[in-house]
Amino acid sequence: MPSISKKGINMPESPIRKLVPFAEKAYRANKKVYHLNIGQPDIKSPQIAMDAVAHHNLDILTYSRSEGSQEYREKIAEYYKRNDIPVEANDIIVTTGGSEALLFAMGTIADADDEIIIPEPFYANYNGFAIASGLKIIPVISKIEDNFKLPPISEFEKLITKKTKAIIICNPGNPTGYLYSKDEIQKLASLVIKYDLFLVADEVYREFTYDGNKHYSILQVESLSQNGIIIDSVSKRYSMCGARIGCLVSKNKQVIATVLKFAQARLSPPTFAQIASEAALKTPQSYFDQVIVEYEDRRDTLIKHLMDIPGVKVGIPKGAFYCIVELPIINSDNFAQWLLEDFDLNGETVMVAPATGFYSSPGVGLNQIRIAYVLNKESLIKAVEIIKIALQQYQG
Repeated sequence: MPSISKKGINMPESPIRKLVPFAEKAYRANKKVYHLNIGQPDIKSPQIAMDAVAHHNLDILTYSRSEGSQEYREKIAEYYKRNDIPVEANDIIVTTGGSEALLFAMGTIADADDEIIIPEPFYANYNGFAIASGLKIIPVISKIEDNFKLPPISEFEKLITKKTKAIIICNPGNPTGYLYSKDEIQKLASLVIKYDLFLVADEVYREFTYDGNKHYSILQVESLSQNGIIIDSVSKRYSMCGARIGCLVSKNKQVIATVLKFAQARLSPPTFAQIASEAALKTPQSYFDQVIVEYEDRRDTLIKHLMDIPGVKVGIPKGAFYCIVELPIINSDNFAQWLLEDFDLNGETVMVAPATGFYSSPGVGLNQIRIAYVLNKESLIKAVEIIKIALQQYQG
């Protein structure tokens, strides 16, 4: 019988999606499931984007340019400049979601067996992308007791070897909601320049910051012009997850030229989705103002009710729409499955993401879950009440 590749065997299951069969079983049992497991916003996509596709004037659905259409990239560059990120259209490669941008970045900057340092917990797919690229993740653990702030730079520095190629951060963070300060970004910038590394920043949640805090991009650091790579996406910004449009941004011309070769190999990003994404750039600021108010309100509601549960710890998000929750249990994978298979409160239950998949360090995060607060406040309150009652039964 033919054998499967080692990297195929080592590819991790998604901590977000691996429980889907159990959720489907819950549906068949006529349970209502509150989905706190996946970052799929319930915010309506901008109508201007939907209309652009509905009223297109294409006669043939042709390939686009491998790097994305010139018009779209020029408008993305204008968007960045409005956010004090000085880049041009030629610094941008349009990708099939931020996921492809991450894969292209890893393929561009590192070879098999090279190392990438990442603060954990981190977006689960970083692990999968690294394995697919033959790379090794070197984790730096951030802690819920410190609200997942950037670990001391000395912790990064002592992990740097001849095989280290980059540091990757997500800002604001998935799954923690942590927002790196300007000072933290500048410390990382100094470190990567000192050791001639890349700093890759996943900035897909740039708009989602709370309590008056502002996002600070790595490409606002002038000295990072040759070391900085931004990963971006329309998925969360415009509630357009299904568009599968992202981009990679760098002022390093060799990086862009190399990424383009990967882009050419997959031909082109989807045409209709680029039309929608280009139109979405015209979304008025009032859309984001309303979304931020809504998410901040949801965050406050969720945190308040979670902290009323005995034995629960919560990381307080400063951005994005996730938080890590530490529960008084031993194994969150078992708990998450039990919630769907064996528990309900008046015919209702909750789907969460076990946090183990957001760590690469063995045995870390076993008693944690990630919650995405993408439901309305009433649903969040109900979901937390279900978790509270479920914990009492599960512990008993």
